[in-house]
Amino acid sequence: MDKAVHALDRREAVARLLADRSPDLLVVTGLGSPAYDVMAAGDDDRNFYLWGAMGGAAMVGLGLARAQPGKSVLVVTGDAEAMMGLGALATIAVQKPANLTIAVLDNGHFGETGMQASHTGLGVELDKVAASLGFAWTDRVSDLAGVDALRAKIAALAGAGLAVLRIRAENPPRVLPPRDGVHLKNRFRAALGFATN
Repeated sequence: MDKAVHALDRREAVARLLADRSPDLLVVTGLGSPAYDVMAAGDDDRNFYLWGAMGGAAMVGLGLARAQPGKSVLVVTGDAEAMMGLGALATIAVQKPANLTIAVLDNGHFGETGMQASHTGLGVELDKVAASLGFAWTDRVSDLAGVDALRAKIAALAGAGLAVLRIRAENPPRVLPPRDGVHLKNRFRAALGFATN
């Protein structure tokens, strides 16, 4: 793995991605580090943090995108979870939601279990996988200018997209989001204007 390619600071990249966030942007996180990174960028009632649902973030994002077609849905997940959910990526490509973006934080390692090399660290290129599945667009982001360009694509509702953010392999201190599933569900529903009972 080329360490120069994995140069983005994960916290800085996620904070930049969510800076000056549109009121219509809904965020779903994969478990572990992506949730900590989104939380570190600033907790928000429009964030839906998944706990213990490895591989489920993309499908939750798809369901949300179909239920809320007028809003942008951003799934922030890791490379290991994206690999676990390759079938989910195929389903997203077939469904073609115009308002769904998958942002994969790719450090080429299994960060939660000891920094072993992951599939992407051994050569799998998730952006090319998504392109072959039929995503409307894919991107590989390795600098903050690329993060800014990604923000513009998300806002434009440019079709189902997947961007791989090439982050450094590091484990910054954890910033834990709320863990109470009922609380997370209710506040997210309230943010969308739905009853919580």
